Amino acid sequence: MPETKKDMIGKKEETHSNGLHNALTTGTVVIGNIQADTDFRLDGQVEGDITCNGKIVVGPQGKVVGNIVADNAEIHGEVEGTLKITEKLILKATGAITGDVATQSLEIEPNGRFNGQCTMNHPGA
Repeated sequence: MPETKKDMIGKKEETHSNGLHNALTTGTVVIGNIQADTDFRLDGQVEGDITCNGKIVVGPQGKVVGNIVADNAEIHGEVEGTLKITEKLILKATGAITGDVATQSLEIEPNGRFNGQCTMNHPGA
């Protein structure tokens, strides 16, 4: 029997499109590791490692104490740990990274704070 609109309210479409993403809102604290298969926005706090098969955005209120592995990253908040970003890492003016970074491309806005070592990886190298 086909589902009606009423039956579908509250259900998530289970497809693997680029439009899907995960979010952790302000005021939420996670102690443990996170694995995300799609883009991930963090406005809360995480004490643990994050692996994201997409782009991670750490919002202005977001804080990570742990390592991040992702395809792309945009940091507006705080990260204390190692970042391994396959493609592009953007550190915004409000952002702070304390730890080492390995990435293909790094962009730091004026007033962005980075304390650590950076290794630039290039495709085919």
